Amino acid sequence: MAANEFRFFLSCDINLPVTFRIERLEGQLAQSPSPTGNDTTDGSKNAELFAECTLYIDGAPFGLPTRTRLESSGHPYCWNELVTLSAKYRDLTSQAQLALTVWDVSCDKDGALVGGATVLLFNRKKQLKTGKQKLRLWPKKEADGKHPTSTPGKVPRHERGEVERLERLVNKYERGQMQRVDWLDRLTFRAIDKIKESESGRIGNSHLSLIVDFCSFEHRVVFQESGSNFFTPPPISTTNELVIVWDPEVGRTNPSEHKQLKLARSLKREIIDKDLKPSSSEWKSIQRILKYPPTCNLSGDEKHLLWKFRLSLMSDKRALTKFLRCVEWSDVQEAKHAIDLMGRWETIDVTDALELLSPVFESEEVRAYAVGILERADDEELQCYLLQLVQALRFERSDKSRLALFLVQRSLYNIELASFLRWYVAVELHDPAYAKRFYCTHEILEDSMMNATGFNGEDGRKLWQSLVRQTELTAQLCSIMRDVRNVRGGTQKKIEKLRQLLSGLLSELTYFDEPIRSPLAPGVLITGIVPAESSIFKSALHPLRLTFRTASGGTCKVIFKKGDDLRQDQLVIQMVSLMDRLLKLENLDLHLTPYRVLATGQDEGMLEFIPSSSLAQILSEHRTIVNYLQKFHPDEDGPFGITATCLETFIKSCAGYSVITYILGIGDRHLDNLLLRDDGRLFHVDFGFILGRDPKPFPPPMKLCKEMVEAMGGAESQYYTRFKSYCCEAYNILRKSSNLILNLFYLMARSSIPDIASDPEKGILKLQEKFRLDLDDEASIHFFQDLINDSVSALFPQMVETIHRWAQYWR
Repeated sequence: MAANEFRFFLSCDINLPVTFRIERLEGQLAQSPSPTGNDTTDGSKNAELFAECTLYIDGAPFGLPTRTRLESSGHPYCWNELVTLSAKYRDLTSQAQLALTVWDVSCDKDGALVGGATVLLFNRKKQLKTGKQKLRLWPKKEADGKHPTSTPGKVPRHERGEVERLERLVNKYERGQMQRVDWLDRLTFRAIDKIKESESGRIGNSHLSLIVDFCSFEHRVVFQESGSNFFTPPPISTTNELVIVWDPEVGRTNPSEHKQLKLARSLKREIIDKDLKPSSSEWKSIQRILKYPPTCNLSGDEKHLLWKFRLSLMSDKRALTKFLRCVEWSDVQEAKHAIDLMGRWETIDVTDALELLSPVFESEEVRAYAVGILERADDEELQCYLLQLVQALRFERSDKSRLALFLVQRSLYNIELASFLRWYVAVELHDPAYAKRFYCTHEILEDSMMNATGFNGEDGRKLWQSLVRQTELTAQLCSIMRDVRNVRGGTQKKIEKLRQLLSGLLSELTYFDEPIRSPLAPGVLITGIVPAESSIFKSALHPLRLTFRTASGGTCKVIFKKGDDLRQDQLVIQMVSLMDRLLKLENLDLHLTPYRVLATGQDEGMLEFIPSSSLAQILSEHRTIVNYLQKFHPDEDGPFGITATCLETFIKSCAGYSVITYILGIGDRHLDNLLLRDDGRLFHVDFGFILGRDPKPFPPPMKLCKEMVEAMGGAESQYYTRFKSYCCEAYNILRKSSNLILNLFYLMARSSIPDIASDPEKGILKLQEKFRLDLDDEASIHFFQDLINDSVSALFPQMVETIHRWAQYWR
């Protein structure tokens, strides 16, 4: 959604009863002496309270009053009761009010009334109020529904203090209108609690407030009466005052256009349409439409054109996804006709089937057809898309969908698929909106594996238990990190504590009772941790570097992080791995390093450890990249004193990551997150900013520092020319698979990955722009060469890099 776009519902379209929750009473209620039992320790008696709710429409009561249950547990009085009125949102007027009165039945008749408050359901902008509302009770006064009311629940602006201001901000935060930053939120709420305590101690118990939580919707609800436009026209003013004119026809379907569309799409025309052939100009238009990326919406004329010649397009598999976008799915006959054609259409590719699983297509038949196409993919290809297919479960109509059953069924024959599916689903259990759906998929996987014997004859129950032990292992590693962080002193003290724990209290981690499948590589069985070879990185989060023994007698090294969301890194590395596969299918191996990343929670995860050094460290110790490579691959007869193979590896990896980081819009690139292996492979780490976001001003199109160019012999050398050639070749290969990459990001649109969740549509459009689909291959080569030149000559990033180095030195 564009930043300036405002989406909303009209109140007249919401055929749901008015619902809200009465939570609690805040403030100290005066206690009365008790003549009988039910006393508190100080001799007073607990009040027995209930709240009475009445809806007023234009000053007159609408329907019968509704009462909550009695609450007598003492301070704080908490009902937390959902109240549903007989009136519906479409019945409300802009002056609809809710009158709330609190009564105490434990007192005599004179003391029964505690207080009342009245609140308007729509604000000044004619938007329905949502979220928590703190209403001040007027003591000993029953709420009235008059307009204006004598018992307004909202505190007058001139009486509002710091507490009221903070509560309004908290309300906006809970409605999702403020960005969430976990560590900062915790500090903020702690400070708010302290302010409330000091404010209540200063003010005393003079005010009673009722906390009411109004129902929230996906978008804002704007008041509009049903039927004709009942708004009285504003008086004509002779001043330059802005006049609002309400048009009741806005948003409605044009009847004549709708009739014309129905006649044009009449199923009785099928005999005529069968013989229709597009003219040369119509054929060119159709070919142009078929080249549209999956993110492009079709216009009315384009939809009409594809529908008109649908029978002529059935032999072109590229046309099916575009045709299905033209269908009016609310028309039962038209939908049935489209599904019939879909079954007879030329079979589409697996990559196009991913588009049919996007939120654009809600038809269960279409989504089931897409799953049927996915069944043709082998396990290796399916694993490339597994992360997105799990996210696509959000768009299904039911919890036990065809897609969920398909993923589970394929996992029963491949332990790697089963392990990754379990982790991907488990991480999403923290999303309250879809937790039930992912929990259902998790249950189906567990039940299926417990009763399966399809893993090459292995017992499915034992295999499931081995996957459960992965979770137990990560929980123990989280516990270790907490203990290590609490150690006072430098990194060396923390390393000593880590090794002490592994050798002492947690010695069971040194040798496991039974081998555990590695979460990063489920095909590898790990048997324990080697304490002497385990360490801690010098970083704010103190990630662990652990060396595991393997059942085959070797070792594998992993990094475990707690306190960092690795889901974005996981997505980027998945894309690097996919692009590496696409390039190799075209016989172009650019020696990329798609190391494994797995998020095991919202703020924890594992990464494969690749022995390497950062460019910052290499330049600090060896002055140049060439000097560093000469140390490992010297050759007096080779270019620059290193072997030709090593230099070629360096050039190719630089080219591969230059293209990939440009396409994915990876930001915050500096010499500390560019790593180099001793065989010449360069690779990137730490992907906190993607899709064009960058904390640095004026970032270059891609990270290509002058030290990398110097290692290739300078901008005039043959090796630098070869580097540019590899870049352009890789760029054109990946442009051919742009639809696949865009489809995969489209399926991630509703995930909670930060740089996607902030504005999915904008991010995906930025990604689409990077492919320059408007250019042919030759033009794209010139375009990318210009990008390389701009990146090398960028002066500002070099200044930023220098400042970054100074900061690292002083740190």
